[in-house]
Amino acid sequence: MARSHLTLAALATSAVAGLDVAQTASFGGAGDADFDSALLTGRDGKHWIVRLPRTQQAEATQSADLVALRALSAGIRARLPFAASTYGGQTPYSGTRAVVYEFIYGDKISLAHLDGSSDGLTASIGRAIASIHNLPTSFVADAGLPVLGSLECLRSAVTVMDRSAATGLVPMPLLTRWEKATEDSALWQFQPTVINNALSADSFLVSGDDVTGLLGWQDLRVGDPARDLAWLLGAHGENVSDAAFDAYASVRPGDRQVTQRAVLYAELEIAKWLLHGTQEKSTEIVDDAVEMLSGLVDSVENDVMHPIGAQTMPSMAVDEVEDFLARNERAV
Repeated sequence: MARSHLTLAALATSAVAGLDVAQTASFGGAGDADFDSALLTGRDGKHWIVRLPRTQQAEATQSADLVALRALSAGIRARLPFAASTYGGQTPYSGTRAVVYEFIYGDKISLAHLDGSSDGLTASIGRAIASIHNLPTSFVADAGLPVLGSLECLRSAVTVMDRSAATGLVPMPLLTRWEKATEDSALWQFQPTVINNALSADSFLVSGDDVTGLLGWQDLRVGDPARDLAWLLGAHGENVSDAAFDAYASVRPGDRQVTQRAVLYAELEIAKWLLHGTQEKSTEIVDDAVEMLSGLVDSVENDVMHPIGAQTMPSMAVDEVEDFLARNERAV
């Protein structure tokens, strides 16, 4: 049962010392099954967000997000061209806890929004992602968060590939394509960076053509920067990913194969969706994944001159892959 914004406001006053709420309203869409949220306005004019998890998974996500936000010191935040959530306080409630954050101003966007946006916005997103990857890795290690080397990133990709192959539902041309990519040593010669690891269009807050904030830091770690870029390949607009990748490279040059690894990660998201369906014993999810894999293999067979490899261009203009990334960016 959803908790009212008045209940959430009362919890917020317990969580944040001296908070005097002058106005409160429900926050977030009706389809948010993970949290009850409210937007609060203090008598000093300051705005806050209070969130109360509805599920154990949401509570775990919130806890991980708090660990990451505490790792983002003032010095680290000063290096970012956008705002990250700031922890305000928390209070226990009915076996879980309500957490209060300072409000970040900006509008939510979607992949569909990017399709019709200017190159200025997508370029701003590319630069924002690059700014995360340019952060010093030491603060992540100091916070006890995961630190993965390039070999560990490769092994993770191989594991997904092998597990999906074991289902017998992945077409052989895709397995061959992925195997060649994972065996291409040049593709995996990269410097691990700080990554958000949970990016999607929903992560960004914008004002006009500028990124003003970034939400969702629960998977913060050191790893492959390509993982933060793969979701951009789900945009239908012809120049969306190009503008973002070009802007990214202007801030963080040197990783010549980042686009190719992003292509591989984007394709492996369908394999993860397949594995999720088999684990949940969901015929609907499995059938959906199989259909998308079939669409992807058609594109691969028609584009044999562009495998995923060093110094190749991506071949992800596939409706099935785009639809998947738009619908299921963080389903697994």
